[in-house]
Amino acid sequence: MKKMQIFEPAMCCPTGICGVGVDPELLRISAVLNTLKNNGFEVDRFNLTSAPMEFIKNKVINDLLTSKGVEALPAALLDGEIIITGRYPSNEEFSQHLNIPVSQLSEPKKLLNTLPKNPGCGCSDGNCC
Repeated sequence: MKKMQIFEPAMCCPTGICGVGVDPELLRISAVLNTLKNNGFEVDRFNLTSAPMEFIKNKVINDLLTSKGVEALPAALLDGEIIITGRYPSNEEFSQHLNIPVSQLSEPKKLLNTLPKNPGCGCSDGNCC
C-alpha cells in the first residue's frame, strides 16, 4: 500500500482547524485525510509548529526547505517522493495517486462525518493564533 505524507507550514494547532475563521481548504484536507485513514491508507500529517523534528528527520523535506524555504509548504510526499509543493493535493490528485475513486473523497456529507469531534484546539482562552 502506498504511503502519503503531508508536511504543512506552522499553524496554531495540528490541523489548522481552530479559531473563528476556519480555512475551507484545511477543512477539506482534514476530511480527506480522515477518510483515507478510515479506509486503511497510511497517511501522516505534520505541522511545522507541532512536529518540527519530522521536518528535520525527513531528508527530502529538509532539502526542500533548505532550497526553497517554507514557501514550498504544504508539501505532499508519496512513498518518500515529493509529488506536490506549495499547495495541498486536490481530490482528483489524491484519487490518481492512490488509485481510488474521486467520489470517495468528494461527497461533502461523508467527508464531514469522517472528521473527529474537535474538543477545541487547546489555545488558551479560545484565542487561536
